[in-house]
Amino acid sequence: MKTPSCQLSVSRRVALMKPSVTVAFGNRAKAMKQAGIDVLGFSLGEPDFDTPQPIKQAAIEAMLAGQTKYMPTLGDAETRGVIAAKLERDNGIAGLTSDHIAISAGGKHALYVSCHCLLDPPEPGEPAPEVLLPVPSWVSYAPIARMAGGTVIELPTTAADDFKISPDQLRAAITPRSRLLILNSPSNPCGTMYSPDELRALATVIEEATATTAPDLVVMSDEIYEKIVYGDMAHFSIGSIPAIADRVITINGLSKAYAMTGWRIGYTAMPGDFGREFIKALATMQGQMTTCITSFNYPAIRTALTECEADVLRMRDAFATRAEVMFARLGKINGLICPKPTGAFYAFPDISCFFGTTSAGGRPINSALDLCEALLEEARIAFVPGEDFGGCGDRCVRISFACSEAQINAGMDRFEDFLSKLR
Repeated sequence: MKTPSCQLSVSRRVALMKPSVTVAFGNRAKAMKQAGIDVLGFSLGEPDFDTPQPIKQAAIEAMLAGQTKYMPTLGDAETRGVIAAKLERDNGIAGLTSDHIAISAGGKHALYVSCHCLLDPPEPGEPAPEVLLPVPSWVSYAPIARMAGGTVIELPTTAADDFKISPDQLRAAITPRSRLLILNSPSNPCGTMYSPDELRALATVIEEATATTAPDLVVMSDEIYEKIVYGDMAHFSIGSIPAIADRVITINGLSKAYAMTGWRIGYTAMPGDFGREFIKALATMQGQMTTCITSFNYPAIRTALTECEADVLRMRDAFATRAEVMFARLGKINGLICPKPTGAFYAFPDISCFFGTTSAGGRPINSALDLCEALLEEARIAFVPGEDFGGCGDRCVRISFACSEAQINAGMDRFEDFLSKLR
């Protein structure tokens, strides 16, 4: 007897989703290293420092003391209170209590849950809610927003304006369907950041629009790189501006500043009455997804936020030196355009001057992806092509300098040698 044929498939929304290009190039570089190939990786946004010892010790002691059971979905009240106090102390965001805080399995999870609590797929014949997204931007914003039911409206930027939108540009983009504006400062992938005055100017536009055109508009401010800033410009939280504070969701975490990427700890904050209701909605959705994070991590969070500022400054200073080294090396390459990194640990140079050439190995270079593929295969260096970051990203590559100065110089030596052989 023949078995009836059966065609199985995954859901359309997943089948049509592009995998993260940053993860893809990082995984390829790791696989090549494991195979014994001398690859220099500049693709992953992961600090090369170890987690500070007091943080690890706090988790170990909690585990040994038996804190290994389920915890409240959004985290215990004590840890949420510590986060609220941190945001008021460091970020100037007033009116937060533990009820305004949610702890999640990393910043990406915080973003995912927040988008699904704000956006609804449109009814048949109705327009989708609009998500305003300055681009180039981190590769996960747009896919997550679309999965939640939003239509992404890109606000293009260029290297000439340090990859930042203007108030007039934002004003022109806002419509009655505008539901969410996503801001990321300091920026992944751009390595630049908005000044306090620039954010205040955007806040004025938001205040005007919510009083007239877009009453449902909410701002999502991703501040995961807030403590990795260089030079004279200080980080500024748009959620600290009283006129729009109750419309701002602040997303942050411990991955970057505290070298805790593998711990998967993120958090979400929103003040005001709606903020409290929004956090309850996060609890409902998160309760159907991950429940809580690992229970013995909560003392580690409290330790990080209250005892480890010196460690954060030590790592920040190292990143600042690396930023100078990377910017100086890139500045010596003719034709390449790169704003000076002022935050995070990325350079995002425009490399389109090399399009239309051919590599020494015979590979045509007509895109950022072509360049990165050739660099990985021929020069054994891993950059991230900029296509998936949106906007003018298709002319750029992201280079992470979350690595030693020796690796930066070795990688730039290989990059310059590769470019010298283009024809």
